[in-house]
Amino acid sequence: MNYVETLQRQIERMGQSFVQALPSLAIAVALLFVTWLASRFAVRITDRITVRSHIREDLKQLLDTLVRLAIWIVGLLIALTVAVPSFTPASAFAGLGVGALAIGFAFQDIFENFLAGVLIMLREKMRISDLIECQGITGRVERITLRETHVRQLSNELTIVPNAVLFKNPVKILTDDVVRRDEITVGVCYDCQLEEAQRIIREAIQGLENVNPDKPVVVVARGFGASSIDFLVQWWAPTTPRDMRLTRSEVVMAVKQALDAAGIEIPYPYVTNTFKEPLPLARAEAGAKA
Repeated sequence: MNYVETLQRQIERMGQSFVQALPSLAIAVALLFVTWLASRFAVRITDRITVRSHIREDLKQLLDTLVRLAIWIVGLLIALTVAVPSFTPASAFAGLGVGALAIGFAFQDIFENFLAGVLIMLREKMRISDLIECQGITGRVERITLRETHVRQLSNELTIVPNAVLFKNPVKILTDDVVRRDEITVGVCYDCQLEEAQRIIREAIQGLENVNPDKPVVVVARGFGASSIDFLVQWWAPTTPRDMRLTRSEVVMAVKQALDAAGIEIPYPYVTNTFKEPLPLARAEAGAKA
């Protein structure tokens, strides 16, 4: 047997088959180009329809992705049928029986994030531009895709969070309402008039510009501290666009100034030394360093 001649005949047959398949391959490439154009055109039509319906931005992205995916699946099936005459959609779906199991194990995380992304986009809460807190990440949602969510943290760092993390864990939506309550604890000395201190603290907070005047300021005695009577102070402030930390800073400074003006002391916490005598915490720390 002449192996060289046999190999030569096989190469010639392959070359002839490739030449014969060139028209089909050209038509398949043209179909892929048409599919690309059709997907862009369909997405534009979808965007025009969704703009009129005033749906959420994340749902718009979901619809665009699903429309693009559906068109590409149909286009690829048609192109494969033209390029490979023996290929049929039925045989492709039949072959997915064993292949789907292997693909499912290999891309389990990807499919999990994909499904979580779809469910996140479908639910009403957590929209784009919401301020959220989840798993130690606090920031504003900039973009939601089918696999991940882009969160811009308060430090201006962009964090890409897998959708499964946001779907499986509790998520605080800090901007779900237009106002949000915040609180601090204020201690006053034992020998002051508690009713007067309560009134001064309330009036100091009510006079601030960034505290919501439609919601009550709550100032209640919380308990007996080591060196002070502790008041729980709660107020409401807008969630956007101002940072809640700035409002809390203004509240702390206003309360301190009001209590100083009224001559009401905010005492140091007391500790006990070896002689069982109460000492201010600052003096105790100084003595320990010495």
